[in-house]
Amino acid sequence: MNKKRLALVVAGIMVLGALSGCGNGQTGEKSSDEKVYKVGITQFADHPSLDNCRKGFEEGMASEGFEEGKNVEYEYVSAAGEMSTATQIAQNFANSKKDLVCGIATPSAQALYAACADKQIPVIFNAVSDPIAAKLALSETETCKGITGVSDKLPVKDQLDLIRKVLPEAKKIGIIYTTSEANSVSTIETYKKEAPNYGFEIEAVGIGAESEVSQAADVLVNKVDCISNMTDNTVVSALAVVLDKANAKKIPVFGSEEEQVKNGCIASAGIDYVQLGKQAGIMAAKILKGEKVENMPYETLNQSSITINNTVAEALGVTFSDDVLSKATAVETNK
Repeated sequence: MNKKRLALVVAGIMVLGALSGCGNGQTGEKSSDEKVYKVGITQFADHPSLDNCRKGFEEGMASEGFEEGKNVEYEYVSAAGEMSTATQIAQNFANSKKDLVCGIATPSAQALYAACADKQIPVIFNAVSDPIAAKLALSETETCKGITGVSDKLPVKDQLDLIRKVLPEAKKIGIIYTTSEANSVSTIETYKKEAPNYGFEIEAVGIGAESEVSQAADVLVNKVDCISNMTDNTVVSALAVVLDKANAKKIPVFGSEEEQVKNGCIASAGIDYVQLGKQAGIMAAKILKGEKVENMPYETLNQSSITINNTVAEALGVTFSDDVLSKATAVETNK
């Protein structure tokens, strides 16, 4: 081979080498040796509150440098309100060896903990009102092995105070709850304990399935001055049924967060579920970066905010006081 042809061959090899190196982080693409974390997310039911938790979780992860398509791969599956489905999802996540899993709402979190803890897959819970009662934490400062997260413990006192200000003459509050949800049972007890301090009596009706919500609402609308809806996943999924029954009797329904007010409740003193999710996402990111779960007790989003729906109030003949209006954010009903 003469020198001219040799020079051309060498030049060609150099060009090919340069082209083959274009994917090695030099054009903004991820490096071939950058780890992509596999994160499983499951929520127990499909409704806006839990959807916002999931949205916030991914935003919280992104704020800590974990972005889908770059260094994290999400697998999301809904249990559609079925405990057996939640269990199956959890087992599938455990068998696929996720780097971390997130359970949104108590039943999904409990299923993940049962399936993943022994396989040393960290579990983050979100939207769990009472982690201790749900046996997902030993105490406010002690974690159970391999699990931590963020609680959406309802600000019951704030809710009772709001109801008293909106309905000065009301005496009896109705609540529907799922008897198998530890969060709901615990929160009912809190309502019963605090209600007398605000001049209220609680009329609670327990259900076992979503199909029983309609009958429970029929019972309540003939006994109470208003209904307070909690974050009970089964009942929230059937909120439209409760609202139909209550509106027909001109009974105000108070929600537990903004999305429920947008969906037709008159008002709420609740928490921001996107922010709740963000808090959980940040905790998850810290664990993926190496922080140990046992050093991270669960957190609670304590800040509540008042949301009102003027259209609903007008339809029910309710007038908000200047005190409530000065502290509230008004929203419109979703179309």
